[in-house]
Amino acid sequence: MPLQIDSSHPLARLIQEDRRYPLEAYVFLFEALQFAQQVLGMGADKPSDPPPEEPPEMDVESRGQRHVTGQELCEAIRRYALHQYGFMAKTVLNSWGLRTTADFGEVVYNLIRIGQMRKAPGDSRVDFNDLYDFDQAFRQDYRFSSP
Repeated sequence: MPLQIDSSHPLARLIQEDRRYPLEAYVFLFEALQFAQQVLGMGADKPSDPPPEEPPEMDVESRGQRHVTGQELCEAIRRYALHQYGFMAKTVLNSWGLRTTADFGEVVYNLIRIGQMRKAPGDSRVDFNDLYDFDQAFRQDYRFSSP
C-alpha cells in the first residue's frame, strides 16, 4: 500500500506539481539523511540558511543537525539503500524514479524549495551530478552475506 500524506501538507502539493518522484522517494531521502548524520556521523557543523519563521511539520528536525554535503548524502543514500534493500536497492530506487545521483539532487532541491530542507550557502544542485553509476554502486559492488 502506498504511503499517504495529508493533502494540505506542502509535500503533497509538491508531488502533485512534480510527478517525477513519489512520496516514497522523499521519505527515503529523509531517512537516508538521518542515517548519514546519526549512523555514519557524516556532516560538519556549518551554518545553514535561516530557518523559515514557522518550521514545517515534516522538517527533519534540522535544528541542531549537522550539514551534510551533496556528495556525502549521495554516499549515505547508496549505503542506506544497500542496507535496507540489499541486491534489490537499484530496482527499488528506479521504481521511485531515482536513476542517477542527479535525481537525488532534484529531490533535495524540491524539498528546499518547499521549506522541508535547508541548504548551506555553498551548496548547489550540481553537487549531486554524476557521483556514481547505479549499476556499479548497487549491483557490481554488492556483496552477498551469509546468515
